[in-house]
Amino acid sequence: MSNEGNKKQFWKRNAAKVPGSIQHVYGAQHPPFDPLLHANLIKAGNRPPPATPGKPKKATTFQEFESITSDAWDVGDDDDELLAMAAQNLNIEVVMETANKVIENHSKQQERQRLDDTTELEQREEDTQEEVAEDEEEDEDDEEDRVGEGDVTSPEVSFASQSSPYTDGRLVKSQSEAPIGSPKDAAGEHAGLHRQRSLPHRPPLIPLVARMADQNTSGTPAMTEREASRLDKFKQLLTGPNTDLEELRKLSWSGIPRQVRPITWKLLSGYLPANAERRESVLQRKRQEYFGFIQQYYDSRNDENHQDTYRQIHIDIPRTNPLIPLFQQASVQEIFERILFIWAIRHPASGYVQGINDLVTPFFVVYVFEYIEEEVENFDVSSLQEEALRNIEADSFWCMSKLLDGIQDNYTFAQPGIQRKVKALEELVSRIDESVHRHMQQYEVEYLQFAFRWMNNLLMRELPLRCTIRLWDTYQAEPEGFSHFHLYVCAAFLVRWRKEILEERDFQGLMILLQNLPTMHWGNEEVSVLLAEAYRLKFAFADAPNHYKR
Repeated sequence: MSNEGNKKQFWKRNAAKVPGSIQHVYGAQHPPFDPLLHANLIKAGNRPPPATPGKPKKATTFQEFESITSDAWDVGDDDDELLAMAAQNLNIEVVMETANKVIENHSKQQERQRLDDTTELEQREEDTQEEVAEDEEEDEDDEEDRVGEGDVTSPEVSFASQSSPYTDGRLVKSQSEAPIGSPKDAAGEHAGLHRQRSLPHRPPLIPLVARMADQNTSGTPAMTEREASRLDKFKQLLTGPNTDLEELRKLSWSGIPRQVRPITWKLLSGYLPANAERRESVLQRKRQEYFGFIQQYYDSRNDENHQDTYRQIHIDIPRTNPLIPLFQQASVQEIFERILFIWAIRHPASGYVQGINDLVTPFFVVYVFEYIEEEVENFDVSSLQEEALRNIEADSFWCMSKLLDGIQDNYTFAQPGIQRKVKALEELVSRIDESVHRHMQQYEVEYLQFAFRWMNNLLMRELPLRCTIRLWDTYQAEPEGFSHFHLYVCAAFLVRWRKEILEERDFQGLMILLQNLPTMHWGNEEVSVLLAEAYRLKFAFADAPNHYKR
């Protein structure tokens, strides 16, 4: 089948997932294409990739890409900033040394982890088999007791096919084949209840992709000496009268301990001042200011000029991390609705755009951890005091606002930030892995078809939430992490799958892979390797504009 045929077949099969409406990608407010902007981009040197030899040149407008792209969304910045941005001397020697160590040790650690996982899985299977065997023995004992007492009208349920000496090898009917309403029904219910009671109680199963704990660890292991030492360093910095933010960024680049992550994120985002004495008064003032916005604006959500915005938010909230029970609680969804509506009202240049709802979740989870010790996936927020819940809501709003202030051109008319960033990603990949770049050109896969979502959602749709939180530790520590460093993370992320990409031999296979990358087992180790590779790319290209462009 030709590439064109594969494309049509792919989009037809995925029509339910890939709505053609503009509103699905842009929310209620944004037309998809600005011809003047597109022309300026081409004049500036962002030429579309050359057409496949022997075929007529295809249209590669943003409008065309939008019409066939799935629910994608997030981040961008001017090319001038991308090219002029030099490494900020963020403890370069330490970071590079860390990057090298992480990459060198990763394969060994992964191999050990695979062995541990295999052993743990085998042990679980053995335990399950033992439990089943014990249950069956107990059931047999009960049956013998009943037979010995003359209870021949209520035989035990037959869960497996058994041969009868009276039927020449024919199968005896199982309990399920007994006539409805027969005395055997009572015995079946009794046996089922007995089996149910004999099994140990297990908590609700959370899908692996939705678990917050790092999957490279089992349970909550004791803190290592190195981890304890890092936590002490954080505490020493944070408890001083004036926090050294530059030193805090250096420590945070390699990950922030959960115990101090809430206050560290607030400091690095600029929400809290470095001066310890001023923090409490700033928190009180900002929290009061946020709830002042609620009183002033929230009742207008049903007004005619705000109806479309609120309706789109109301639709998107239940889709936010649907596998995590925390986010399906009504009180949590109401918090998200207020945060997003107030942000949209206060930023009319962009308004609400689909995908911004995802950007609230890391802040919300991190700030919930400020008040609880247990895992958060099944946590009932109604058990928190009202003041704590109000604090979490206000802090999440202000920190999300700080993030979006740096990438707002991704959500203004025609989303120019995303267009520029996707073109920059294409140029960067063509320099660092020409084989991958040519392979996608060969099968006519456009970067905008998959990377639009990577940029708009900061890879949140591609990674488990636990990995996003770890990724944001570094983004908060890196100068212009969300608007600039994210480009190099996306490039490293794409090249990470080069083997799988090169194995796909048609458009449909490539698109299915790129929209469903297998990261559900990822944890801190994989994210650390990804960040180390991204830092290498930034070090090589951001400081060398002539090397960055052909």
